[in-house]
Amino acid sequence: MALRSIRSTVTFPRAFTLSGYPDELPAGEYEVLVEEELIESLSFTAYHRTAIFLTIRGKGNAPGRTEMRPISWADLEAALGQG
Repeated sequence: MALRSIRSTVTFPRAFTLSGYPDELPAGEYEVLVEEELIESLSFTAYHRTAIFLTIRGKGNAPGRTEMRPISWADLEAALGQG
């Protein structure tokens, strides 16, 4: 089973919330990690998205803390104002 990870930076134009996360997150740039798995039964190269994570850097009482929060594609699009 072949896996790949793709990192990118997204910019949220306004503060947003995520399912299962108690706090509102501020607007700004965040790193997104998308994990994909190779679909081996096809005659061409294709991948299936298996997980998406949003990197959330700590602020206030926990400035050094960084979290990788699992999110759905729909939540990501909604937070970006595209859904």
